[in-house]
Amino acid sequence: MDSLTQITLGATISVAVMGRRTAAWKAALWGGVAGTLPDLDVLVDHGDAVLNMVLHRAESHALLYLALLSAPMGWLVARTHGQPQLLRRWWLAMALALLTHPLLDALTIYGTQLWLPFTDNAVGVGSVFIIDPAYTLPLLLGLGWALSGHRWGLRANGVALGVGTAYLAWSVLAQAWVGQHAQRSLQAAGLPSQQVLVTPAPFSTLLWRVVAMDGPRYHEGFYALADGGRPIAFAAFDSGQALATQHANHPQVQRLARFSDGFYRVKEEGGHLWLTDLRMGQEPGYVFHFDIGPPLSADQPTPPPATQHSLRADIGAGLAWLWARMWGADVAPPGR
Repeated sequence: MDSLTQITLGATISVAVMGRRTAAWKAALWGGVAGTLPDLDVLVDHGDAVLNMVLHRAESHALLYLALLSAPMGWLVARTHGQPQLLRRWWLAMALALLTHPLLDALTIYGTQLWLPFTDNAVGVGSVFIIDPAYTLPLLLGLGWALSGHRWGLRANGVALGVGTAYLAWSVLAQAWVGQHAQRSLQAAGLPSQQVLVTPAPFSTLLWRVVAMDGPRYHEGFYALADGGRPIAFAAFDSGQALATQHANHPQVQRLARFSDGFYRVKEEGGHLWLTDLRMGQEPGYVFHFDIGPPLSADQPTPPPATQHSLRADIGAGLAWLWARMWGADVAPPGR
């Protein structure tokens, strides 16, 4: 999730754990610090855009490492504020603020390596978008009430956590329901339904994007909860499967194929190979679009560092389409 949400979640949890045992601002401050610590791995540049992508949310998001970090962090906070009697409580607050960060990230589609060092398989449920005001705003309101010193502030903070948790549970259920509808729509259209991705469109869980891989093609469609039982209409696009097969030994192709769970595209333009992660974005705009250089050859057996060139859509047109489509309007996505 975005940094604001992670800081707010960490602060809200810490305030809930510490209660009236310490000043709310102290709990919020340290909870916010713990909530944002895992994302500091973005400051590490691996010298290659694809590596930066696949190595984000790795060791810094591993549950085991964060659990180990929580003990010294709790001790440091208790010592800093001269509260040795609250060591265990600070430890619990820091542990929960740290651990909920990767667990929340795992609900997005990006991929979070929760189980390092035992496996580097990334978890990406994909039931929430990376920015979702319906989740973040209740946390901000509850935290603000707690920091205001109002006598009902701590209760409001706890209610906000409950509302946020219920929303996340809803997102998983909604994703499952849309997934079943997508399967029926694909089968009715005579399209393959073995490799299907269902993720929310930006900023809400009222509109969902569906991608189905079909060998040399992939199919993209959208379903709003306001559509009722209307079948999903799909558009087909070239996946570059022949190029992917031809360059299957290319390390960058292998990395992205594994990290994206097969939801990727390969193109060749201007003598260079281009890789696109199909999970984040929509036609024709994608965040993770990489130039990985010329095809490997005897003269160039080692690939150059990949560079990222995000494909940006028109934001104004995109937001207008998003709002209309969210409420069931049958309008084509921008750029189609």
